[in-house]
Amino acid sequence: MATTKFKGTEVQLLGNEVNVGDKAPEVTVVNSDGLGDVIVGGAQGKKQLIIVVPSLDTGVCATETRNFNAKAASLSGVQATIVSLDLPFAAGRFCQAEGINDLTVTSDFRNKDFANAYGVLLGGSVLAGVTCRAIFAVNEEGIVTYKEIVPEITEEPNYDAAIAAVS
Repeated sequence: MATTKFKGTEVQLLGNEVNVGDKAPEVTVVNSDGLGDVIVGGAQGKKQLIIVVPSLDTGVCATETRNFNAKAASLSGVQATIVSLDLPFAAGRFCQAEGINDLTVTSDFRNKDFANAYGVLLGGSVLAGVTCRAIFAVNEEGIVTYKEIVPEITEEPNYDAAIAAVS
């Protein structure tokens, strides 16, 4: 079972662990712009960069989202999606305030289907029930080609490796 750390303490991740080489589960999440359904994962005929954060209302997650928004502007033929557990209304306000327009920002708040399908739900800790911070790159055929579980939830991911995985 995969783990991450929160302030140095190891935390187990719950759900179905997805690894490089696995078929990316197809999951429906909620768009922060209009509350429509967005499907992530699966074979969509285009590369996908799925960026998982617990909440856009934390400094490190907000920074990560802004950084990926800037980097996503240069990606051609890649669907870059943020998945958080924020309410779509709050995520929408964040996007408006921050000028986030090169990412699709979504929420997994309804049933945590994404968190469970990808194995990114934090277990027994003070943050139990939210997601860790993770990145998945998925190719056109729906196969995971890159996975990063950020080793310490308070740290930033390897932006360059994630972008290289979909370039």
